[in-house]
Amino acid sequence: MGDLAKIFKAYDVRGVVPDEFDEAAAEAVGAAFVEVTGAGAAVVAHDMRESSGPLAAAFIRGARSRGADIVHAGLGSTDLLYYASGSLGLPGVMFTASHNPARYNGMKMCRPGAVPIGGDSGLTEIRDRAAELVGVTAPPVGDLGDLVERDLLQGYADHLRGLVDLSAVRPLKVVVDAGNGMAGHTVPAVFDGLPIELVPLYFELDGSFPNHEANPIEPANLIDLQRAVVENGADLGLAFDGDADRCWVIDERGGSVSPSTVTALVAARELAKHPGSTIIHNLITSLGVPEIVREHGGEPVRTRVGHSFIKAEMARTGAVFGGEHSAHYYFRDFWFADSGMLAAMHVLAALGEQDGPLSQVVAAYSRYHASGEINSTVDDQDKALRQVREAFESRARFDELDGLTVTGSGWWFNLRASNTEPLLRLNAEAADQTTMTAIRDEVLAIVRKVSV
Repeated sequence: MGDLAKIFKAYDVRGVVPDEFDEAAAEAVGAAFVEVTGAGAAVVAHDMRESSGPLAAAFIRGARSRGADIVHAGLGSTDLLYYASGSLGLPGVMFTASHNPARYNGMKMCRPGAVPIGGDSGLTEIRDRAAELVGVTAPPVGDLGDLVERDLLQGYADHLRGLVDLSAVRPLKVVVDAGNGMAGHTVPAVFDGLPIELVPLYFELDGSFPNHEANPIEPANLIDLQRAVVENGADLGLAFDGDADRCWVIDERGGSVSPSTVTALVAARELAKHPGSTIIHNLITSLGVPEIVREHGGEPVRTRVGHSFIKAEMARTGAVFGGEHSAHYYFRDFWFADSGMLAAMHVLAALGEQDGPLSQVVAAYSRYHASGEINSTVDDQDKALRQVREAFESRARFDELDGLTVTGSGWWFNLRASNTEPLLRLNAEAADQTTMTAIRDEVLAIVRKVSV
């Protein structure tokens, strides 16, 4: 068992099983979770990875040893865990490594109402206490907590269907690529009774991911879905990541619909229901997002990249919706938590309420040409950022809300360092493809010269 400090990240726990994260560690974290949060009860769910069930069981042992009652929801997506935390009013723990390869596992923790637990809100204290307990035979403190197994899938599906009006949706053919992840468990329940002909891809729950990684942000993992949409004459395709909290959309031609476009579409729909509301977007989403929000009478608020910043700003402002370039979508009516499934239902409603194809529907929400996120390995990140700034100093303005954002006439780019790897991440956008390509290539030339 490795050092717990290595697997406790800023907002979750993530590590290789069993070298970095094993059942002894999970049991210690369970006891520490109860001690630090003071939770008298909690709800626990896990994904389909081979190690997830045993790790969850170990956590439950540790939590019960400290007197906490446990509702064990069993198999579930991360947004099902958020539903459980919100609807039951309990802190929650989800065992998953999301889109990471099969050898990884991890934990996402929240307080009652799906309020995230991060490094500055209890996760560091849980880590430190668990480090004291791991490998130590810690006797139970008082009576063991009760354990109740509860199937929450139907309640989750009913709740989501209550948040999006699908009563006027025409029959649709939808291809869904679950990537052998948890969408194979949740999609059938959510779609049940809707006028949808479902074409399933890789719905078998298999944490070894035998077909492709369950990470839809990587274009290579969308190829099978794009092909299936065209071959089946489907109206659209949906791709989910391993724990099914992110969703990527494919149009009827097999084209990829950017998360910025989905963010703008959902924002417009939410503003129709809640006029004048605040919409959160991170600084890498398209300029079209705040433009469309304002055009629909909303108030856009720009944040740093990362779910903790989005959720904190949503809670502060009472925002009705928030979107990220990574295909995370957050909803006030879902306890300010993210749900790729809920975003997908908005897309289904927007498409199914009219007769045109999805490509036509989303065209109104896509205004600029974007590079997508491009990573470069750079050991001296500060030097690269400094040289990029010098190169653009006379023709642009700068801000440093998150990394370096450079804005010129009809274009912008953001260059920011990874928190965990020697990478610089570039996102560029412009009003036309030629300008975007030129800006992108100029920045990459500077950055990659530093990396040589």
